[in-house]
Amino acid sequence: MRAQPGMAPQTLLEDTTRFDCDSAQTALGPGDFWVRSAPIRRSDAIEIRIASLWQDSVTLHALYADGVILSQRLDARATTRHIQLGAIVAQALPARPAPLVRLLWHVEGAANLRGILRDARIATPAQAVRSNLFVAALYGGFAGLCIALLIYNLALWATLRHRFQLAYCAMVLALLGYALSSSGALAWLWPTLANNDRLRTNYLTLGLAAVAALQFARTFFEPRVFAGHLGRLFTAASALMLATTLCYALFGPSDVRLFDRLYTLTFGGQLLVVLPMLWRAWVTRSDHLWLFSLAWGAPLVVACLRVASGLNMIHWNFWLDNSTIVTMTFEALLSSLAIAYRVRVLSHERDAAREGEIAARLLAETDPLTGLLNRRAFLSEAIGREGEQVLMVVDLDHFKLINETIGHDGGDEVLRAVARALQAAVPDFALVARIGGEEFAIVLPAESPVEPRDILDKLRAARMPYDVAVTASIGICVGPLRREIDWKALYGCADRALYDAKSAGRDRARVRPLVYHAAAAEPCREPAQSVCASARG
Repeated sequence: MRAQPGMAPQTLLEDTTRFDCDSAQTALGPGDFWVRSAPIRRSDAIEIRIASLWQDSVTLHALYADGVILSQRLDARATTRHIQLGAIVAQALPARPAPLVRLLWHVEGAANLRGILRDARIATPAQAVRSNLFVAALYGGFAGLCIALLIYNLALWATLRHRFQLAYCAMVLALLGYALSSSGALAWLWPTLANNDRLRTNYLTLGLAAVAALQFARTFFEPRVFAGHLGRLFTAASALMLATTLCYALFGPSDVRLFDRLYTLTFGGQLLVVLPMLWRAWVTRSDHLWLFSLAWGAPLVVACLRVASGLNMIHWNFWLDNSTIVTMTFEALLSSLAIAYRVRVLSHERDAAREGEIAARLLAETDPLTGLLNRRAFLSEAIGREGEQVLMVVDLDHFKLINETIGHDGGDEVLRAVARALQAAVPDFALVARIGGEEFAIVLPAESPVEPRDILDKLRAARMPYDVAVTASIGICVGPLRREIDWKALYGCADRALYDAKSAGRDRARVRPLVYHAAAAEPCREPAQSVCASARG
């Protein structure tokens, strides 16, 4: 019954005609109301439990058989002190000699969003304790799961730095706040908080969780899923949900019905944008669609039911109000598997990319025929070395004749065999490269030299295609390799030593000293014929 001035509890408790027991509570609109129970017959100590709703105050009048009426008034802050787990408002009534026969509530400032007075129950102290334990287990398990997932994903993010991990952490953190608020535990931690402000916190944390869930979906799927208009649609939906959530939290008391309706419609709009996302993921053959659908199927269905309840299309009940926690518990478990799978896929993609990069670098730095360093990579690694270096220039003897005898394919096999022999003849720290057609170069520190005859013996002993005999001539020079000018001088010196070996009959090595100009302290270079002539001697 809508409250009118002058109405008294005694009269209303006896009245049997003016209360409307047929109309839906939400059809009566906001305002002040009287709500009367059916007849009761209880003599024991009990608790009267009702659902927590948006209202300014609730006064409970209990009529006993001896005509005594006990009254308890709870304003917004007093309500917080009577909140039990599950966001249930509990008011204790003592045992009296005369039995309790009827209850009457005076609800003031009811927003009547989901009802004026919902889910009224009578519970014994033992039943109240069991209810609190059950809800504590439900919300405590969910909170523990959230904390574990938060630590798990933050640890993964610190290592892998994938954006969807941060979005998931933000969603889990918001859901942890939602669990703290919707369970009523926030009222225990903050007893002076007005109950309507707790409800605003409830809406705020749930809205932030919804925004974070959209961002998680956007970063969890491949970028191609959100190409074009769908990406902009998700951005607009997230921005609208965030704005509506903040408006409800900041300005809700000024017109709670308006902001509640906007919030509910925006929440429903968020659910609608999931449909084109799932369709695009199906069309683009996303590898993660089945995981997302498995983990998020139940939460999306429950969210749709909650939107329908918010629009008064279906009846409110306790389990629907707390269904988010139950479904998000399963979602969290399945999403942890989905994230692990997503990380595994990304790790494989990263490893494949790294292998491709290494292969590309090797192709850029190695000679494709022999597998040795090419000239560019050889110079990059050789120039800049500290200390004296030994440069050996190895050139195959009569290679043109070899090509004419066994063909160019056979000549290529000879080059591969020579490359293997050279690598086997020098230590691992030596640089070996093919710098020309049949010309090779070896660089190693002067304090760890290699005997040229050992290299020549290896080449002679190497098994060649068609058992062709292969020999080589080697030119050697020792000097610095700190700068490019040093390389040019050292190579020129070794090349002249190679010419000496060829002139002396091939299949041998020759050494030339690196001579510096006395005045300029620069290596001998053409066209300083007078100085270089002495070097040739």
